[in-house]
Amino acid sequence: MNKGKSRLLAILQNCLLAIYAVFALFPLLWMVILSFKADTEMFTTTFVFHPTLSNYTAALMKSNYFRYMLDSLIVAGGAVIVSVLAGVPAAYALARYNFKKKEDIAFQILSFKFAPEILVVLPLFMIYQKLHLYDTYLGLIWVYQLISMPLLIWVVRGYFEDISVEIEHAAQVDGYSWYQIFFKMLLPLIKPGLVSAALLAFIFAWNSFTFPLLLAGIHVQPITVAVTKYLGTDTAHYGQLAVAATVSALPAIIFALCIQKHLVRGLSFGAVKG
Repeated sequence: MNKGKSRLLAILQNCLLAIYAVFALFPLLWMVILSFKADTEMFTTTFVFHPTLSNYTAALMKSNYFRYMLDSLIVAGGAVIVSVLAGVPAAYALARYNFKKKEDIAFQILSFKFAPEILVVLPLFMIYQKLHLYDTYLGLIWVYQLISMPLLIWVVRGYFEDISVEIEHAAQVDGYSWYQIFFKMLLPLIKPGLVSAALLAFIFAWNSFTFPLLLAGIHVQPITVAVTKYLGTDTAHYGQLAVAATVSALPAIIFALCIQKHLVRGLSFGAVKG
């Protein structure tokens, strides 16, 4: 009897999870459906329509779409690389060393992530104009540190704090230098957390809209800003916009699937202690 109730409860839970999954993924499914609809059928709400590839041809082949994707990949990827190179040592310092106002500095770093972008983008626009960083890859990679680095520092700092400092002391007694300990022992231990934090930082940088909208122009156009062109000037081409949005979501999905093992382990590591 108890086994029957447990099995029924498990089936009910799976059904509820399936319903929630359909509910959560339906906007993405509808966006894909819109990408195959002609403009004349765009405002119909039925699943029966005449599919066409004209939107894909117009959005991908008759525009500079792949150039916009490349710009986004360069800017978001460069931002993550800089964040990792600068953020991992900063996270280690915040986890291991005790100095004056350490927690205040750590909280201030985190506050950059939650500050409204529009609050700082206008002063940055004037600074970028004077420093000739406007509409450049370097300028966007630099400003994306406000998005990617605080998150990475706080996540990786937690992983360093979970590693016992006695491991480093024992390695030093065995004659290892600090650099050997850091690169050969600590980095492999925090690899799941570093991978998951880097992926989340990449997604946040890839999805940024306000910074590239005001700090980029003709030469650098990330896809989040370029997709607005598919709305058109005389009429809105929602099918082409759906194509642009659907394809632009693929890099983050592909990266997440490729590192799924590290991502799941990184997000769940340290959740259960003892």
